[in-house]
Amino acid sequence: MSISAIYTAQATATGGRNGRAVVEESGLDLVLAAPSAMGGDGKGSNPEQLFAAGYAACFIGAMQFATTQDASLAKVPADVSVQASVGIGPNPKGGFGLVVTLAVTLPGLDTAEAESVTEAGHKICPYSNAVRGNVEVTTQVV
Repeated sequence: MSISAIYTAQATATGGRNGRAVVEESGLDLVLAAPSAMGGDGKGSNPEQLFAAGYAACFIGAMQFATTQDASLAKVPADVSVQASVGIGPNPKGGFGLVVTLAVTLPGLDTAEAESVTEAGHKICPYSNAVRGNVEVTTQVV
């Protein structure tokens, strides 16, 4: 599969989990620190937090886009929110793996409408597509 990128983000990290990450285009400059659960001091951001933030924001965009492609879907309310939880742990096959839970809040939509919008977003979200079959992702309408 070949993707013709319409936008490419660039970030530079130094020092690994105990270092720094910079996105020059936006001025984002983060101190990185391993979480205390992984032996670090937790006094900074970590890759799992950054992945969670990106996935949550992207997932909202995917749901919004899905409703423009399928008129049967309820519109995404302005006060939508997605809480992404990204866990990391040993992979039984070696190395480490991730597990993700997306808690989706769509105020004003009934459960069936919210589940349809969430499912449609999950099918087209680039983060979901990137990890599908490799990372366990659970979506929950809350």
